[in-house]
Amino acid sequence: MDNNVILAVSSALVERSTIAFTFNFRGVGGSQGSYGDGIAEQDDAKAAISWLVSQPVVDVNRLGLLGYSFGAAVALPVACDDDRVKAVALISLPPGRLQVSQLKGCDKPKLMICGTDDFVVSIEQAKLMNQEAAEPKQFELISGADHFWLGYEAVVAERTATFFKDELENFVAD
Repeated sequence: MDNNVILAVSSALVERSTIAFTFNFRGVGGSQGSYGDGIAEQDDAKAAISWLVSQPVVDVNRLGLLGYSFGAAVALPVACDDDRVKAVALISLPPGRLQVSQLKGCDKPKLMICGTDDFVVSIEQAKLMNQEAAEPKQFELISGADHFWLGYEAVVAERTATFFKDELENFVAD
């Protein structure tokens, strides 16, 4: 949660009067527990969502979920399966058959954003994931950005905050 990407996006959201709640997965920073192969971390994300929606200031009808890198691989299945989550932003989503399958089946608004110089996610892999993803979706390649987004934090933050503001601003409960 102290990562440059997460901090930049959180700041951009707060500047738009949007609540930004960050947390560490188990075994990271001061959090108890140990690495759970991306499966146990989904429980961490669900627990964070449950705590967040219990807060009186949170509009439970306008909840988005963001994940960056490993966090994107965790956020994707959680967002797609949890009705409380209305939109998901995936920054530098690591490629894989499981992610492609999840993207195909997820009909929630999605932002997939990747740098053209990402050494974890190739342009071809990012484009394939976008091609396979169900609508609604937005896809953006940021020229020159690598996996760590150093020097591109403002760009990824602006794009992500705008996505959430646009997707969640007028959302009304079913």
